[in-house]
Amino acid sequence: MDDSPLQVLTLPTAPYPDQRPGTSGLRKKVFVFQSKRNYLQNFVQSIYSSIDLLDRQGSTMVVGGDGRYFNQTAIEVIVQMAAANGVGRLVIGHHGIMSTPAVSCVIRKYKAIGGIVLTASHNPGGREGVFGIKFNTANGGPAQDAVTNRIFQISRTIEEYAICPEIRVDLATLSKQTFDLENKFKPFTVEIVDSVESYANMLRNIFDFAALKELLSGENHIKIQLDAMHGVMGPYVKRILCEELGSPANAAINCVPLQDFGGQHPDPNLTYAADLVETMRGGQYDFGAAFDGDGDRSMILGKHGFFVNPSDSVAVIAANVFSIPYFQHTGVRGYARSMPTSAALDNVARATKIELYETPTGWKFFGNLMDAGKLSLCGEESFGTGADHIREKDGLWAVLAWLSILATRKQSVEDIIKDHWQTFGRNFFTKYDYEEVDLDAAIQMMEDLELRILGKAFMGQRFAVGEKLYQVEKADNFEYTDPVDGRICRNQGLRIIFTDGSRIIYRLSGTGSMGATVRVYIDSYEKDPDKIFRDPRVSLRPGKR
Repeated sequence: MDDSPLQVLTLPTAPYPDQRPGTSGLRKKVFVFQSKRNYLQNFVQSIYSSIDLLDRQGSTMVVGGDGRYFNQTAIEVIVQMAAANGVGRLVIGHHGIMSTPAVSCVIRKYKAIGGIVLTASHNPGGREGVFGIKFNTANGGPAQDAVTNRIFQISRTIEEYAICPEIRVDLATLSKQTFDLENKFKPFTVEIVDSVESYANMLRNIFDFAALKELLSGENHIKIQLDAMHGVMGPYVKRILCEELGSPANAAINCVPLQDFGGQHPDPNLTYAADLVETMRGGQYDFGAAFDGDGDRSMILGKHGFFVNPSDSVAVIAANVFSIPYFQHTGVRGYARSMPTSAALDNVARATKIELYETPTGWKFFGNLMDAGKLSLCGEESFGTGADHIREKDGLWAVLAWLSILATRKQSVEDIIKDHWQTFGRNFFTKYDYEEVDLDAAIQMMEDLELRILGKAFMGQRFAVGEKLYQVEKADNFEYTDPVDGRICRNQGLRIIFTDGSRIIYRLSGTGSMGATVRVYIDSYEKDPDKIFRDPRVSLRPGKR
């Protein structure tokens, strides 16, 4: 057996112009990574090169993915290149699988300089699907703009990459593996760790597991149905909800992570989790939830399929925040929502006199507020909710938060939501996504719309819907000044705000893999108790001025 040090190679490459990370990293069709020479290597090298050499040398980094197709191939390259770029230790999830919230947790636990998350979230997997790669920094959260811009600039001029191609790592065995490299004083170490345990231990310190176990398996327990959608969350749901908290094994479905997510779209909404919705409508289960591919988002359902809008979900958690022991100890520093998310959370913040931050879309903005001690709980309309325990949104945390509220209030999901509306009013909220549209046409449409709504004639215009009249109070292109570091983020979406607080939002999304996505959000506020249970109003027609 040859025990000589492994060779580090520096190989030539050529740059690609399209490796700008979006709000959730670099996402492309799998065939792009497979067919374009060194496409993956270029981006991985750009990540490593964006880290100062002194910080990189001998450092610890975390790697994990949602198990989609190309995940293990990418991990092999990431490992070989980490060694060649001076990283001292990689911590990798068992079989290469680790949820995005767990990656954030492990980065913080190991005091790593960052981590690489291999996911395209809710996008389909398989050979014909989408693959994604994202860099999280030392706080456990998505890289800030300054970092992603640096990665992009490096990717545009890259001429070579470093790799140690002889390294082979066994991802199937929990172990510590070491490799001697030429011209390196210390061996390169790879630790394959239990993907669930560190994350589960964190949750034990946030929630009252005894109360949750009584709710799920006690004498008067509720019945739940959780759909992991063949994504990363299967092992987490099985270990935590079933084995530890006592829900029966059949309470968790689709729990085997698959490279193509079983041919399904791992997006926890009423369309793609239709099977769960139909099951819940039967009335057999009291609580249901579905998770996306990488586990950072979840959909909440009540008995008979009662749907909890994500904007309402974070507002209800805020209104019942002290049902969670973590907040009993830490207190609440502030709430935040992304700009397109309905203003339901604002109503709670106003009533409880807690600071409310409205940010651009992207969890990195929440992370900055959390690092500064300004934020405790936050959420986005796209089924993402989280708190300052990590720096990513957290689908299972949101489920346990809801179960904690059920355990405390001893009411159904539907009754809790309806009580909330009676107290704070209701934000009727809907969203339309227009995907893979022509980018140039989308930009032109947004520019034309901006000119129209910013014109003087638009201010004060009225629109009628049934008995309700909406009058324009303000229209703008949302601009955010970060209260922590003063950064200004412009052109974050067009807002039409009415006198009663209702809003219409238009935004171009940066998380798609092809073309552009135009998103339209309608947020209609109703405080009349006699009207809050009516069907939502989702369209406007011009009315008399």
